[in-house]
Amino acid sequence: MALHIVIMAAGKGTRMKSRLPKVLHRLAGKPLLQHVLDTTARLGRHPTIVITGHGADEVEAAIATSGAQAVRQMPQLGTGHAIQQVTPYLDDEGTTLILNGDVPLIGADTANALVEACAGKRLALLTIELDDPTGYGRIVRAGNGNGAGPVQGIVEHKDATPEQRAIREIYTGIMAAPTAMLKRWVAALRNDNVQGEYYLTDIVAMAVGQGVPVVASQVNDETEVLGVNSPLQLAELERRLQRRQAEALMEAGVRLADPARFDLRGELRAGQDVEIDVGCVFEGRVELADEVRIGAHCVIRDAVIQAGAVIHPFTHIEGATVGAGALVGPYARLRPGAELGPEVHIGNFVEVKNSSLARGAKANHLAYLGDASVGERVNYGAGSITANYDGANKHRTVIESDVHVGSNCVLVAPVVIGAGGTIGGGSTVSKDTAPGQLTVARAKQVSISGWSRPAKGSPKR
Repeated sequence: MALHIVIMAAGKGTRMKSRLPKVLHRLAGKPLLQHVLDTTARLGRHPTIVITGHGADEVEAAIATSGAQAVRQMPQLGTGHAIQQVTPYLDDEGTTLILNGDVPLIGADTANALVEACAGKRLALLTIELDDPTGYGRIVRAGNGNGAGPVQGIVEHKDATPEQRAIREIYTGIMAAPTAMLKRWVAALRNDNVQGEYYLTDIVAMAVGQGVPVVASQVNDETEVLGVNSPLQLAELERRLQRRQAEALMEAGVRLADPARFDLRGELRAGQDVEIDVGCVFEGRVELADEVRIGAHCVIRDAVIQAGAVIHPFTHIEGATVGAGALVGPYARLRPGAELGPEVHIGNFVEVKNSSLARGAKANHLAYLGDASVGERVNYGAGSITANYDGANKHRTVIESDVHVGSNCVLVAPVVIGAGGTIGGGSTVSKDTAPGQLTVARAKQVSISGWSRPAKGSPKR
């Protein structure tokens, strides 16, 4: 059966108090609208239309590579008016699924169940029962207005009788409709109301009046149908999603010190016996192999951390690979292109960029390695740096195996430090050094006898 998917994303979202279109605000590191598009992608390859309006240029740029078609609603005259804009692009066959760009966590199974409930011949509404339905439109069924009878309509809270306000089943704003019928219904909508808008929910009464069955497909998880209208609601949904992700990881065996203090903004794959302390943020795609330990308040993005590595607290890692048994941090920074071999030690306040360190190399504190190739068992002293940038171009430093670089050295690239050599502390090295030799490149120390330190109040000479 043919399926069309329509995502309404034209609203301004005034309660967000932001210049950014509401559907582009981020949840778990990804725009709200992208969450919905990711869900629709799991339904299969179906024509998808995103209705844009406020901030249309930005929204359309954000979905440019998604395969979805953008249709503008200008001006925005209600949900029914929004669907009127897309009906020329819908074939008469099959079903149209209508989603909201600010309801990001609807599941693919839930959406598919709604489509099946429609089956191209019924109007299917996604509903949920709430303990406190105040403010929501109630689902009125045949009989006493509640229970499992056929759906007769939706009544807004402000218009509901006391008996109707007792109904706990509410409409979520998501529906599936036979496409041909939908087109006829929205064409017949009127805006003779206080707001002067065209309401999509008015088609429920049309369906009932024409004898078209109206069915409810109920969802049990409230999180799936929560919308975002304010920064507070966005933050609340963020915590719900993070808790869900944390629980999934713990069920897979990951040990989180506190699931309430965990943030995943991408994809995290973890092996056996992985431990993650509080306040950590994972972005992009991160892989943690067996027995990896992540200390508190680390930020890790697009990284692979191999078995047994320990990342100490307050470390930032981006676009890097950490070898098995390596020790990193605390307060270290691995920038894109950093590749640490097995048993490498990177200590506090060490920065590594576009550099490889072979097995057993150590830079334990207060150092910088940029555009460098570091051999096995190198010891890189505190305060030492590679001077890799000449103001126009980047150059590479090669430090061969078993080199000892003393403290506060400057290695001016391009330069090769020969295997087994030693660079004396405080040296500035701008030429290649021979293997196995001591290289010292600093001014000769001089002590001046008879010199006295100036004192306060003494006359100037």
